[in-house]
Formats: sequence, C-alpha cells, structure tokens
Amino acid sequence: MYKALKWWVLAVLAVVAYAAWNAFPLEQRINLGLDLQGGMHLVLRVDTSKLDAESKEDATERALEIIRNRIDEFGVKEPSIHRQGEEGIVVQLPGISDRDRALDIVKRTAHLEFKLVADDGALLGRALSGDIPAGYELKRPEDGEPILLESQSPLTGEGLATAMVQFNESRFNEPIVALRFNPRGARRFADLTAKNVGRRLAIVLDGNVHSAPRINEAIPSGEAVISGRFTPDDARDLALVLRVGALPAPVVVEEERTVGPLLGQDSIRKGFRATLAGGILVLIFMSSYYLLSGLISCVALVLNLLLIMGGLGLMGATLTLPGIAGILLTLGMAVDANVLINERIREEVKLGRTVRQSITNGYARAFTAILDSNVTTLIAAFLLFQFGTGPIRGFAVTLTIGLMASFFTAVVVTRVILELLLKSGFLKKLPMIYLVRPTSFNFLGLRKFCFIASLVAVVAGAGFFVSKGSGAYGIDFTGGQLQHYGFQAPVEIEPIRRSVREAGVMDASIQRFGDPKEVIVRTSEDTLSQVREKLQTDFPENPPTVLRVEQVGPSVGADLRNRAFKAIVWAIVGISLYVGFRFKRWSYGIAAVVALLHDVIIALGALALTDRTLSLVLVAGLLTIAGYSINDTIVVFDRLREILKTVRKTSFPAMVNLAINQTLPRTVLTSVTTLLAVLALFLYGGEVLNPFAFALLIGFISGTYSTIFIATPLLIAWSKKGRR
Repeated sequence: MYKALKWWVLAVLAVVAYAAWNAFPLEQRINLGLDLQGGMHLVLRVDTSKLDAESKEDATERALEIIRNRIDEFGVKEPSIHRQGEEGIVVQLPGISDRDRALDIVKRTAHLEFKLVADDGALLGRALSGDIPAGYELKRPEDGEPILLESQSPLTGEGLATAMVQFNESRFNEPIVALRFNPRGARRFADLTAKNVGRRLAIVLDGNVHSAPRINEAIPSGEAVISGRFTPDDARDLALVLRVGALPAPVVVEEERTVGPLLGQDSIRKGFRATLAGGILVLIFMSSYYLLSGLISCVALVLNLLLIMGGLGLMGATLTLPGIAGILLTLGMAVDANVLINERIREEVKLGRTVRQSITNGYARAFTAILDSNVTTLIAAFLLFQFGTGPIRGFAVTLTIGLMASFFTAVVVTRVILELLLKSGFLKKLPMIYLVRPTSFNFLGLRKFCFIASLVAVVAGAGFFVSKGSGAYGIDFTGGQLQHYGFQAPVEIEPIRRSVREAGVMDASIQRFGDPKEVIVRTSEDTLSQVREKLQTDFPENPPTVLRVEQVGPSVGADLRNRAFKAIVWAIVGISLYVGFRFKRWSYGIAAVVALLHDVIIALGALALTDRTLSLVLVAGLLTIAGYSINDTIVVFDRLREILKTVRKTSFPAMVNLAINQTLPRTVLTSVTTLLAVLALFLYGGEVLNPFAFALLIGFISGTYSTIFIATPLLIAWSKKGRR
C-alpha cells in the first residue's frame, strides 16, 4: 500500500465524499419506515373465490389499480402499492392517523346497485315469516322497516360518470352523495324511472340499503342522490370510492401494522439516544485502550456511520426501527475488525518488528479472519432479506451496508491513516494499554463439565420453549391482533381487563408495556373498535390513544412462521458450507454450527423463561446471534489454521488450546465493546426493541462461551485420533 499511497488516499476521499453526497441532507436522502414516521402497512388478499375463471385472470391487477386511484384521491403522500403473489396487494400509507377511515377506503368493494322494491304486501308478509319468494331478497334500510327487493339489478354503478358531496339544505345541511350517470347510464336510469313511477327504488351499496325513495316521475337528467346518516368525511369517502369504481372482488386484510405518529417519534428519539450512548461508550473504550490506534479506529467508526447513511441514501433504502438497531449493532461489531488488527499489530511489536513491519504484518494476518467473519454474517443478512418482511428487510439492508462499510473502514481507511502518519514521520511507535494478556490456561480441561452444563441448559431451554406451545410465539406467527394503548396517566391492569371483558372480548391477553402508562391488548380477532370505544368510555379522565395496531391472519402467520424457519435453516446450512469450504474440513463447519445452534437455543429458552414471545424482529436477532457466534469461532479457527502451518511437534489438542489462549484478548475486548453497544440498546432503545436487545445480550455472552467450550472441544473430538 505504501507505494500506491496517493491513489489509496484519493480512493478513500472519493468514497467518503460520495457517501456524504448521498447521505445529506438526511431528511431528503433517507426514507423513514412506517414504524418511525407512523402510518399503515397492509397486506391485502383479493378474494376471487366467487369469480368465474375468465374474471379471475386480471382481478388482482384491476383491484390494484382501483386501490391506487382511491389512495391517490384520498391524498396520502408518497404511498407504496404493489402486487405480491397471485392475489396479494401490499399497501403502505405513511403518516396515516385515522386507521378506520383508511381501511374503509381501501377495503370497501363499492358495488352500487339500484333495485326495485316489491309492491305486494302479501309477498313482504311471507318474507317476514321466513318464506322469501324466489327472485326476491329481504333487506332492512339503515333507518326504516324491512323491505323486499327484486334480486335483479336493472342498473349498477358501472353507469356512473361521477359522484360528489352535496348538502341538503332542507334537512339541516345533511351531507348527501350526488350521482351523475354517463350517457348510457342516464338513458337506462331514465327508462327505469319512467317505467316504474309510483314504485320505490332502493339504492344498495355493498349489500346495504342506504335509502329507498319513491319514484314520483321519470328522471331524464341522469342524476340521483344517496342519503343517509353521513358525516362529512363519510360522504366524501363514499363519493371517492364510487367515483373511482368498484373492486372486482372483495379484499381481505391478511396483515396490518399501524403505528401512530406519537409512537414513531418516540421510537426515533429512543433509537437515536441508544445509538448515541452505545457509540460514545465504544469510542471511549477504543481510544482509552488502544490510544493512538484506538483514535484512528474511532475515526473509522465515525466514517462507518457516514458510509451506512450514504449507502441507505444511494439505494433509496428505508430506515426502520430495527434498522437503527442494525446501525448500532454494526458499529459494535465493526470494532471486532479493529480489535483483530490492533491485537495482531501488538503481537508483531512484541516480537521486535519495526512499526512499519508490525503494521504490514498485522493487517495481513488479520485479513482472513475479518473476511470470513463478514462473509458468514452476510449470509445471515441475505437470508433475512430473502425471507423477511417490512422492518426486518430494513434491518437486513442496514446490516449488509454496515458490514461492507466496516470492512472498508477497518481494512482500508485505518491502514491509509497509519501509512500517512508513517510517511510524515509523526508515527515512531504504537503505544497501547496492555490489560488483557494472552494466557496459558487449560480451557479444554473443562470441556466435559461444560458439555454437561450446556446439554442441560440446551435441553431445559428447548423444553421450556416447546412447553409453552403457541404461547411462545407472538402474533407474527400465530395470528391475531395486538392493540397498543397509551394513557395520559399510569393505569392499573385489572380495570382495563374488566373493561375489555365488558366489551365482549373474552380471550384477551392484557399486560403492561414497559411504561406504566402503556398497555398491550392481544386478541385472536379484530376487536379494536369495540375495545377502544369501551376504554374511552370507561376512562374519560384518562383517555387512551392507540399507539400501534398489528394484525396477522392465521394463514399469514403460518406463512411467516414457515419463512422464519427456512431463514434459520438455510442460514445454518450456508454458514456450515462456507466454513467447511474455507477450512477444507467439514468437521470445522459442523463444530461451528453446533456452537451456533447452542447459542440460538439458549437465547430461545431465555426468551421463553422471561415471557418474551418470538416475533419476526426476534428472528432477526437470532440470525444476528448466529452471525456473531460464528465470527467468534472463526477467529479461533483462523488462528488454529495459522498454528498448524508453523508448529509441528505439538499435539492437536495442545494446538487448539494455544489458539484459544492467543485469541483470548481479542475475544474479551470484542465481547466488551459489542456488549456495550447492545447494553445501550437494551437500556435506551425503548420497549419495542427491548426483547431484541435482550436476546442479543444472552446470545452474545453464550457465543463467547460456546466458541471456547463447545466448538473447539468438538473439533478435537471429531478429528481422527486427535490429529489435525
């Protein structure tokens, strides 16, 4: 690098400048996810079961276009609407605060029909007694007595030209929806009214009779009105859906994730606070322990954050709340590469090498471990993106960008800075604090005890998780609805439980959500309206606000569960194949995967033991644990590979033990810095990310343990006669 230093400097400056160009101004370059800015994420299914084969062909595409037109007229800023599979439509509505109104706009079929009311009172009497004549149907208008309608519709909403809101001055400015037919519809409407003067004509929308006025004379103008007990918003929304047109088939909400603006702002504040706290802790530790090298590493970490922001801006990616966690996590894990390099440089200095030679050798010796660690974590991130949805994909994207950025800053940027300092003559030596020294402890002597302890912990954790059955899973995987309420003042759980029961919801699970003013209500079905209204009635002096709604249908829950399982399985397969290939022995890959599974199961057991349910966000956490665990193991395996090339007269178990002892300083230091970042996330990241941070704390501690006491002893046990 020294000979081409000028070009490397220019390359670093170009990358940094390009990242800054794509990152700033942040509010214009970085898109905030719905979990940060508030809004709705809907997965809809077009129910084509009642359509014939020829109508089914383009039903989803037509529904997509109609929903898009409705939302455009509704006035949502920067919505995202796209098709998913054969019958699915994904709708994202940023900034929406009125959930019920938005759902009505999206879901309403808006099938408008005009039907004649039967004149024969005897027929109505038969229908009221339960004997409905063929060709008729019994309906009850919104305000009135039951009426009998002819089943056939002589006119439908297909003949409409437009619909608009007007106000009936004769009835206290009551909102009405005025209809105007196109020429063909106007002719049919005129003919219909002319032939049926004196009869009543019912206006039916989605099977409900809004009004049934009497036809006093023929109406050649092609105009009609729909009246009812409308609010101005109701009338505007009805006019909107009629104007745009009816859906070809009903749509079903398979998945909903709605976040109120208050919770979104709170998530941004807490996420920023956690990132700031974790970043400061890591920077203080690195600069204090490695002195000048630590300060250079701190510069790399700051640039790492800039590159992440630039990468998000360049890709047009969306920053989600798990994405913020991903940023903090990559900053913590980026320290690993810097620690590896600094520890290698320290070893070279100790051997009496010059500063320049120590730097050159240190980077060269650390490179393979850094590369392998990043690749294995990228495998997990790729599978997260492949099988994840929404915020989880945001986490995967942020993690991927962060890993690539940390590799560049650790391997290239820090090296360029050191080379510049060497060339300027400023760098004469590299002092570092030396608190954690290589040991000569016989770690393998504890392997039998650790095997038994781990076996007990794994069996107990897995057993406890399985014993909870569906209770171990959140609504992401079981289906149901989560309602997150925020009150003005602290509330007790029992009065809320009583109110929910009185609302007719008997299967609700109610618990506090961190803050004494916040409560979570879980139900098996959509009960938001009745629960919200009951709570608002029962707590008039402490009214609740809906902060978040999540709803997952049973089929979607099963699909998400299947995809999460596939993500974990394929991550394990991919990592084991890569490790086996890189170390040219399948025993390495299998040993690493067993340690990885150990850590994932331990984390699952801890989640179940503390009544934290498994969610999509926690699947991301488990795969992150897998990536961290494998990183730790690879560092030891990489040192073992190096020892095998240079040491010939020592037994394989002794070489393994030597590799553990030599890498112990790096293991301790990386664990400390990463745990500092995760601890900040756990303490300051808010309740939404608390289970995620908790899983990482358990998994990272377990990962350090399993590398030393599970992976390496298994490697010895599976090596033929203890040989390499």
